[in-house]
Amino acid sequence: MLENAGQLASGYQQEKMRDVGEETATMADDLRNILNQLSVNDPEFLKVYVTQVLNRKLSESAIVTIGNDGVQSTAAVVSPDDNRKGDWIEAEYLKRIDAGENLVVAIKNNRIEAVTLIYGSPRSYLYTNRAESVPTFSLGTKAQSVLKDYRDMEIRSRSLQLQFNAALYFISLLIIGITVWVALIVADRLVRPVTNLVSAAQKIADGDLAARVDESDLREDEVGFLSQSFNRMTERLQSQTSTLISANRQLDDRRAFIEAVLESVTAGVISVDANGVIQLANSTAEKLLSGKLDTIAGQKFAKIAPALAVLLANGQSRAVVQLGDGPEPLTMAVRIVSEGANNVVTFEDISQQLADQRRAAWSDVARRIAHEIKNPLTPIQLAAERLQRRFGKEMENDRPIFEQLTSTIIRQVGDLRNIVDEFSAFARMPKPSFRLEDLHDILGHAVFLHEVAHPDIRFTYSHPDKAPSLICDRRQLGQAFTNILKNAVEAISENDVENGVISIELAVPNDEIHITVRDNGPGLPKDRERLIEPYVTTRKKGSGLGLAIVHKIAEEHFAQIFFNDANGGGAEVSIVFMPEIIAQKTTISPLTNDKKDSV
Repeated sequence: MLENAGQLASGYQQEKMRDVGEETATMADDLRNILNQLSVNDPEFLKVYVTQVLNRKLSESAIVTIGNDGVQSTAAVVSPDDNRKGDWIEAEYLKRIDAGENLVVAIKNNRIEAVTLIYGSPRSYLYTNRAESVPTFSLGTKAQSVLKDYRDMEIRSRSLQLQFNAALYFISLLIIGITVWVALIVADRLVRPVTNLVSAAQKIADGDLAARVDESDLREDEVGFLSQSFNRMTERLQSQTSTLISANRQLDDRRAFIEAVLESVTAGVISVDANGVIQLANSTAEKLLSGKLDTIAGQKFAKIAPALAVLLANGQSRAVVQLGDGPEPLTMAVRIVSEGANNVVTFEDISQQLADQRRAAWSDVARRIAHEIKNPLTPIQLAAERLQRRFGKEMENDRPIFEQLTSTIIRQVGDLRNIVDEFSAFARMPKPSFRLEDLHDILGHAVFLHEVAHPDIRFTYSHPDKAPSLICDRRQLGQAFTNILKNAVEAISENDVENGVISIELAVPNDEIHITVRDNGPGLPKDRERLIEPYVTTRKKGSGLGLAIVHKIAEEHFAQIFFNDANGGGAEVSIVFMPEIIAQKTTISPLTNDKKDSV
């Protein structure tokens, strides 16, 4: 009800203020129009001005002008009080109008005052007020004052209510806290054995098998009996777990030992289950089957080694198979052992063994051929030379033909003798005599011989300033370098290569010695890995023993030989020596007078 009374009083005052403001604004517009025609001192203007004040039921009105000094002066006044003192317009009203308000309406001493601007230069303002009855305004003011007091009391009552509620809540929480604390103490005494049992069970679950429940303060009830049973169970569990751990450790040690043994053998070993899945494979098997040390366990055996899987499917226990379709397939000796549904497959690379057998067989063949051919060569050559001396001068008509035929016999005998010498060198290569030699001197001597013999080919030889020394057989290495250079020369000469170039490089990278020979001939064949086998050659007049001898000499010196395509065309042959390995595996022969054997 107080809210409604306050709103009613406030609405009444607002309506009266709005009425005075509208009358003042309308009156200012009318006076502005009249002043455009009459002056403010004109009696006609004063008559109109008074009429406007009376018709609009205004109590007082004044036209106030403010000069540059800020002093107010009245140009026209309509007021029943002729003795009024002071300024008509409050300074606050002027500030509000200067700030941008068009009309200022306020209540002062039971009067509703309104101020608005008539002209901006000079600043002329219209002031009006309307007196209201004192009881009406005092009742509205009292209603608003009572409403304000009511609202203040309502706010204070809410604050007091909140304080009371807070105190009530605090006391309630305190009582609840005390109750809970007492309940917890009582409950702890009741459930402590169960809590200890749960804690011990959690430790057991986390792996601490030594956890036990303290039996010193257990009561003779169901919980106490359960705790004692739990302790006996954990003791038995700890004992059995220790036994299992010991057995597993022994199994792990045995497995590690078996894996170490498998890793040390040179043969590949694979365990295959009944589903054809590889369960275990040593590093040798992984390298032979996948070409690199990638794990193959867990993969299908038929996918990794189809040729071996066929043997397993056919039930064969032993076989020799070839793996790989490249220029150098691997020959494997395979053995399969069945253990129930599982199988153990062992295989070993015997490619080198077969190659050694072939070389041994060819060495025996070469020795026999050399023996059978060498005996008649000397009589044939001597007979041909004797025919030339004996009958060459006596023939007149057929002398050119006779000399051509006998010369052909002698030349072919010489070629056969060279072939026999190569056979002998391959079949009866002596055991190397190792000494510390100047490698640059050996290689440079071989290059010099070919430079003199083939002036039409340009030879380039690069080597480090400090010549490396190597424990080697000087004669055999000289023969190897000569054979490699001879092959390069023949590749250029037989194919009519213009501007033939042979480059020889001696380098010492990473404690190794690399000797590389490059030519700009036609290059190497696709099956270049077979070039080191006896009697394999790509030339029409080649014996196929030159590179076989080089390979044999390289093996005697624990070196490796590589065949590659040279940049820009041609062939590249490299021999890599490892001085540390040679020093470890050889014995230097005592010095003799023939230390510097000719190459």
